[in-house]
Amino acid sequence: MSSKHKIRVGIIGLGPVGMILAVKLQKAGCEVALCVRNEVKRNKIIHEGIKLENVFTDSAKFKDVYENIEDFINLDLDYLIFAVKTYHVPTLLSAASALITEKLTVVSAQNGIDTEHLYTSTFGEGKILRMVVNFAGSPINPNTVKVSFFTAPNYIGSINDSRRKQADELANLLTLANVDTDSVTSFDLVKRVWHKTILNSSLSALCGVGRLTMAEAMSDPDTVELIEQTISEAVGVAETEKIRFDDNFIRECMRYLKKGGDHFPSLALDLINGRETEIDFFNGKIVEYGRKHYVRASLNLSFTNMVNAMTNKNIISRMPGITNDINRKILNKGLIINSELLNQYKKVNCFLGIDLGSAYTKFSVIDDRGKALFRYFLPTLNNDKQAFKNVMQTISSNFNISMSCATGYGRKHFNLADIVKTEINCAAAGVSFLYAGEKNIIDIGGEDIKIIRCDKDDNVLNFYMNDKCAAGTGAFLSEIAERASIQIAEMSTLASLSNYDKELNSFCTVFAKTEIMNWIFDGMSMEDISRGVYNSIANKIAKMRIDPGIPTYMVGGVIAHHPYLKHILSEKFNLNINVIEAPQFVVSYGAAVIAAKTFAKKGKAIAELTEEEQ
Repeated sequence: MSSKHKIRVGIIGLGPVGMILAVKLQKAGCEVALCVRNEVKRNKIIHEGIKLENVFTDSAKFKDVYENIEDFINLDLDYLIFAVKTYHVPTLLSAASALITEKLTVVSAQNGIDTEHLYTSTFGEGKILRMVVNFAGSPINPNTVKVSFFTAPNYIGSINDSRRKQADELANLLTLANVDTDSVTSFDLVKRVWHKTILNSSLSALCGVGRLTMAEAMSDPDTVELIEQTISEAVGVAETEKIRFDDNFIRECMRYLKKGGDHFPSLALDLINGRETEIDFFNGKIVEYGRKHYVRASLNLSFTNMVNAMTNKNIISRMPGITNDINRKILNKGLIINSELLNQYKKVNCFLGIDLGSAYTKFSVIDDRGKALFRYFLPTLNNDKQAFKNVMQTISSNFNISMSCATGYGRKHFNLADIVKTEINCAAAGVSFLYAGEKNIIDIGGEDIKIIRCDKDDNVLNFYMNDKCAAGTGAFLSEIAERASIQIAEMSTLASLSNYDKELNSFCTVFAKTEIMNWIFDGMSMEDISRGVYNSIANKIAKMRIDPGIPTYMVGGVIAHHPYLKHILSEKFNLNINVIEAPQFVVSYGAAVIAAKTFAKKGKAIAELTEEEQ
């Protein structure tokens, strides 16, 4: 195969399945790129490649090994393979959607029923292949897999038969690399998926709950009877879906399982190690389809409920009035890093910054190198105090918080933080950690505007604030937008379509609302109204001091939701204004940075540190 026509494959997830596929597809002549979030594993693979031992003995080196999915964007991939746990998929789809091209084919290399449906809303059915993986392994070290078995063949198919050609191509490539794989139709694929899932569901949950290896489970007559009944239940459910197996299917399953080695199935290992499991796509799906047809699947339901109960207990400690589902949703929404890395952050020093702003309370967790791990926000004026407790419980359960710092309007009323700092210091600390040296910082918050001037050593040299009136702030924008019937989410786009150069005459919110009504009665377009409001804010900031000739950065919730404001301010000041990533969290991030730096000053007690030292 000439390099000009090499097939380009990206693989997300470098567990045993992902590493085996990576080596074998590279050996088959593909150009394989890898997304490896774990830094230790990534460096090991970059320098030494991936090695396979036991059933497969092989190795390969890779020139394209990246930390983030977005790094695949210039590779023009033919195939994108997901070899991750199903519960990680939702957090990966947003980044992966940037890779969509006409030719891209997405492959789900995951076990379980209906895992392919996780991808349809992002990629569409026509782009998706499903693979039934009949090999497995366990890691010996970060870049080496001991392949424990391969029961040939694997199966691969297009979920709606629109990409049969691509399924044939991948099957041929894997077979060429001595990993026999058959290309099948979508209907045969469903049967193969159920076959594999029934086998997994019969033993995985049982081994996890009972702490039994496969060999141990199959050596006990009572347990064997339980396994056979679990399979029989699943077969009955499958038949209601018009999926029919041979008369000897259950006997064949039992014969296959008796060959199981003295090791734990993957789901059992996840449960034993306190990790989230894929039970909902195994026994849980059998229960779901049984309910669809009013067929009881009591054993599968029992295993599903037991595993979920044990998983919740292991992942998040229970609190009165708090469900683990709520904590899990908070974690999934706020987590920036790959959830597979969470365990390591229970053992290293992490730091929490809390910005209790006038509109929203923001939470940021970082490690001791300043890497952002978790971000979350809640409405500050929300009377639901339990919501705040839920977030704090989720943070404390998943990160080893060594020190915390509170800032913002509500900082003096928050007694759970180790130290307290002003928003000025925290904004400067957050921006300076990312961009050292002299700078201006424009922070537009819910009820104020701040201009912060830092010197070359990142110290706050001076700062300027608007008067006590909330003109030009987030609260001002929200009220004006409501009066003009403009959706906040659309305001920036509307303003970008206008060349209007006038502004509001009044900055008093009451008078400004009246003036907006006059604009509407005069027939002014929503585009011109939006730009006129932004012009007013720009002119408000222009009356404050911004030093020329040094970098200028914008932070705060307003710029996060009104990105076109940057364009207007850049024109107004003739400056190249930079917006910090996740600008609404910069102050809470800076608070976390201050907590980390304070913790690092081990020579003095915290109480003895001066304001300047902190």
